[in-house]
Amino acid sequence: MPQSRSFQVDCQHRVAFTRDVFDPANPALAEVLSQSAERRLIAFVDEGVAHTHPDLGTRLEQYLATRTHAGEALPSLRMIEVVSGGEASKNSMSVAQQVLAATDLHGIDRKSFVLAIGGGAVLDAVGFGATIAHRGVRLIRLPTTTLAMDDAAMGVKNGINHFGKKNFIGTFAVPWAVIADELFLHTLTDRHFLSGFSEAVKIACLKDPALFDAIERDASRIRARDYSAAMPIIARSATLHLDHITQSGDPFELCEARPLDFGHWAAHKLESLSDYAITHGEAVAIGIALDCEYAVLSHLLDAEIAARIRNCLHALALPTWHPLLMRVDHLAQGLEEFREHLGGQLTVTHLRSMGSASEVHEIDHAILAAAAAALAPRASP
Repeated sequence: MPQSRSFQVDCQHRVAFTRDVFDPANPALAEVLSQSAERRLIAFVDEGVAHTHPDLGTRLEQYLATRTHAGEALPSLRMIEVVSGGEASKNSMSVAQQVLAATDLHGIDRKSFVLAIGGGAVLDAVGFGATIAHRGVRLIRLPTTTLAMDDAAMGVKNGINHFGKKNFIGTFAVPWAVIADELFLHTLTDRHFLSGFSEAVKIACLKDPALFDAIERDASRIRARDYSAAMPIIARSATLHLDHITQSGDPFELCEARPLDFGHWAAHKLESLSDYAITHGEAVAIGIALDCEYAVLSHLLDAEIAARIRNCLHALALPTWHPLLMRVDHLAQGLEEFREHLGGQLTVTHLRSMGSASEVHEIDHAILAAAAAALAPRASP
């Protein structure tokens, strides 16, 4: 008779929000690298970040040198390498292969470090390489976009796209640390700064009506890049994502219910159908609007709440419709891909009221088509 054992692995998920992480007076990075004098560090930088911050490599070198000179036991920096940015970094194995090659070349062992600096896609791709090298070396994420700070960097997932499917290849692994530096947000375009707030809207709808109230109230200030309004929203969203990962009891998604994927089944399909011309944040905004409209037509959600969510997304300059929504047959393929990704029964999260959701296991294609049509902009009379 087969024997069965249940066991747990104790993990730490270190997260810090800071400002100017490479200022030698800032201890945030040194604290997660401390007591590692005999270890090594390799860094990978999103090409867009490297272009916007051409002195980043020099500042990292100076930071480590200054703090080491002051007597701290920090790893030696062996390499800084620029990698392709955006979704392109996830559409092949090339970035992961760069990480593997550098890990081998520079003797990065399981207690040495890979530092990933970039948006969510680069964190995913570099993280995938780091987690398959030696079955996992220590990964430190420095997210540089709103979406990466308020959502993606907080998770325990790494992956790349394949077969035209989002995150088809990937791993679950807890990062050694996540350090979010506000200053990186200041150099984002308005489009990329704002698109990440769709994830804050998502988690607010699911878990924190007071956060939704704050986003709704301060949307115009966020849109105007008022960081005194934006940063508390980003930090609260990050905390809610982190709490779900560390306290929900299912961090590696062994169950079929994935509430944080509210709005995401359609988002992932829209991204691939558009050849990733639609950003992930924009696709999530559209997916949230679609799922809310479907819930309204299915008598699960009050229409006033759905309208309130759409208006909030619009106030953040986020879309709630795209012509690709009218390709319902193609869009519905995303449901099967999502079911396959879940590993069994289709489970889609639908909002029932602000702060409350439930799962459904079937999607009616006729209602889906009606929901998509309902979101289409009306022609002026």
